[in-house]
Amino acid sequence: MGSDVKPQPFIQKRIASIDALRGFDMFWIAGGEGIIHALYKVWPGATTRMLHVQFDHVPWAGFHFYDLIFPLFVFVVGAVLPLSLTRRLEEGANRRELFRHIVQRFLVLFFFGLCYGGLLDLDIHRLRIPGVLQRIALAYFFAALVVMITNVRGQAAVAFGILVVYWLIMWLVPVPGVDHTLWATPQGNLAGFLDRHLIPNPQRFCCYPFGDNEGLLSTLPAISTCLLGVLAGHWLRSTKFSPLRKALGLAAAGAVSLLVGWVWSLHFPIIKNVWSSSYVLWAGGWSMLLLALFYWIIDVKGFVRWSFFFKVIGMNAITIYLVDRFFQFHLISDVFLHGLYPLAGAYQPLLKSAGVIAMFWLFLYFLYRQKIFLRV
Repeated sequence: MGSDVKPQPFIQKRIASIDALRGFDMFWIAGGEGIIHALYKVWPGATTRMLHVQFDHVPWAGFHFYDLIFPLFVFVVGAVLPLSLTRRLEEGANRRELFRHIVQRFLVLFFFGLCYGGLLDLDIHRLRIPGVLQRIALAYFFAALVVMITNVRGQAAVAFGILVVYWLIMWLVPVPGVDHTLWATPQGNLAGFLDRHLIPNPQRFCCYPFGDNEGLLSTLPAISTCLLGVLAGHWLRSTKFSPLRKALGLAAAGAVSLLVGWVWSLHFPIIKNVWSSSYVLWAGGWSMLLLALFYWIIDVKGFVRWSFFFKVIGMNAITIYLVDRFFQFHLISDVFLHGLYPLAGAYQPLLKSAGVIAMFWLFLYFLYRQKIFLRV
């Protein structure tokens, strides 16, 4: 995908599909999955049960739609880098200033992640150092450095090289006291072993006692996820092909990524909790297909209006993630809708979930109208 890329330095406008895809992703994080679970409660059946299952994480090996949400966001973070960092490099921006900006953004994101993990509770013993924003910050930081010092081919080589190195480390480095044949199990994987021994407060792990869901070693392949987004961003910036060809090329790359990820999973299973190499390619393949679909509908065919709902969310994605941690939108929704709950009867779970979504979207819409965006 990278060999045919011809940079287009004068592109400065945002690609609408990227904002919409980011918003689509954050919609499920901020409460959209509650609609799916509510549908299953209201209309239990084979179809709603299938959706209900897909919106829960797989306990260990395997893949559900909800296991795509986090890597999709990291992928989109990478997709923006060629549209911002690469463009500024091509325009002759001062590299020292760019590096300072990268470090500043990394520190701010990491700090926000610590706040989300309990820093503001002023209880250091319960502070969770790893986290979603921390992983995004680290993946962004190292991916941005790779973009700063390498070309497209180099970025692709680094992305794939990280996955190979991570696979070999997980496979070949033994865990003390564990049969080496169990290297890809919850009890025997190296990433979990390191997390349990090096990260404070193991009782706060997302998947304790098997390791941290956003742990130390498993952050390494997340850089590759971000770099896959970088490669997709370069492709969308290219001028050699038409927008339709770019959409088709991105879809083809997604299909190849899925195929390679599936083949790799025969030895290194698709495991979100350790961000396995096969998981990176599997989630990356679906991320490319989704970006290709959004790009084709919005930027190629010009069907934009439907995406406004997601655009409002995508323009303030970090804001809603942080606000959702400290403000209970379901309580605000209850204040406005409590009088309707008795009338809803069996549909009350659906009304409650819809109310939460309405509250957080109206909050973001207010910020959007006021042109208030959290820029990190």
